[in-house]
Amino acid sequence: MRRGLQLALTVAVAVVVPAQISTAEPAVAPGSAGHAAPLRGIHKIRHVVIIMQENRSFDSYFGTYPGADGIPGLAGNPGRMPCVPNPETSTCVKPYHDPALVNVGGPHTNDAYVGDLDHGRMDGFIKERQTCVNPVDPISCEATEKDDVMGYHTGQEIPNYWKYAKHFVLQDHMFEPVDTWSLPAHLAMVSGWSAICTAADNPFSCKSSLYPVSINSVPGLPTDLGPHHKPPHYAWTDLTWLLHRSHVSWAYYIQPGPEPDCATGGTFCQYNAQDPRTPGIWNPLPSFTDVKTDRQVGNVRATRTLFTALKQGRLPAVSWITPNGIDSEHPTSNLRTGMEYVTRIIDAIMRSKAWKSTAIFLAWDDWGGFYDHVVPPVVDGLGYGFRVPSLVLSPYARRGYIDHQQLSFDGYLKFIEDDFLGGQRLNPKNDGRPDPRPDVRENARSLGDLRKDFDFTQRPRAPVLIPVSSG
Repeated sequence: MRRGLQLALTVAVAVVVPAQISTAEPAVAPGSAGHAAPLRGIHKIRHVVIIMQENRSFDSYFGTYPGADGIPGLAGNPGRMPCVPNPETSTCVKPYHDPALVNVGGPHTNDAYVGDLDHGRMDGFIKERQTCVNPVDPISCEATEKDDVMGYHTGQEIPNYWKYAKHFVLQDHMFEPVDTWSLPAHLAMVSGWSAICTAADNPFSCKSSLYPVSINSVPGLPTDLGPHHKPPHYAWTDLTWLLHRSHVSWAYYIQPGPEPDCATGGTFCQYNAQDPRTPGIWNPLPSFTDVKTDRQVGNVRATRTLFTALKQGRLPAVSWITPNGIDSEHPTSNLRTGMEYVTRIIDAIMRSKAWKSTAIFLAWDDWGGFYDHVVPPVVDGLGYGFRVPSLVLSPYARRGYIDHQQLSFDGYLKFIEDDFLGGQRLNPKNDGRPDPRPDVRENARSLGDLRKDFDFTQRPRAPVLIPVSSG
């Protein structure tokens, strides 16, 4: 197995427009005209931080967590323990505790999603792994590697995450916003939509797509990828356009290094290097036309600058934090390495002055081919996808609370819009920049309200610091 993604990198070079970096402090309470009016309710949160890790299903991380909607028949969960067919042996495999810190997972394209789902039977995970075709991540298809899609972890392997769940909020019905791989999930995370566009300056050239990028002659992908070797153009509107218009500071922190989804297919996978100036699978904002038009590309920054911002008391109002492949928990990186990377970020926030007014949302972008037992709801033609782990940490977060609401990353957009934008939505009918998105995900009736994870009347809670190695 290729451990830790230690392979030669193919570095993509991109030309971006010079940016004006927004360093403004978050706005004070709405309607306060700049005065220090008492902050109430959701407006006590002046910093929203979204940490997005990689490729784990809810059951693979919290399937035996007490009180959560976990694996049937285990840890007191009702129902009979599932047994997923293994076509090669004509037997079936039950979920099992996997102590390994390096996993392989399985395919996680839309075809794999459909196969795993198997018309709601949730029993195709092993079959998809054995008949794997995953041109965006071939390593998950290597037949020589151990089939571990039915394995689950406990607090033994990921103690920090279980500790955060015990002290703060665990969400057990957070669904990936799209039923496919990482890039569409990251696009949905910042814009509420995944699409492919034929013109960089025309939002109406965009249409919904689960493969919204041109990939280097990869066999087996749909034909709507467009010409090869061309960087994508995302012409529709993302959340940063509304934030910039309302003078709300933001930053997208990305950790330079390898990222494990592939730009070429075949047996050997060429990994791309990522950095703030390289548009990529985990770094979509530099390819958004509105980000370039606003001259905000410089708000995409290296993760190390996050720690500087915290020390200087200049954490933006809205932050997204994306790892590199080594720290991402994406197979085949070490999940303990990723957990400690996340812990260092959370500790830095908790030690800063910003903690007293911060909400941290921690999630994983897709299921990575790992088993989950809950059938996802359908909200439109793009999703939802399978459940992913998600946590909420804040001095106002409820203690040891398990949120059973139906959620998706659209809930993050909704929370930010309600907190900083007066409830303004990415709605092409009235957001000032029309695009042809088929629906406004934040307004879905089935979408839960993240405010229920908070008690804004409670005394702000102290940090829960977890020491980690300095590596």
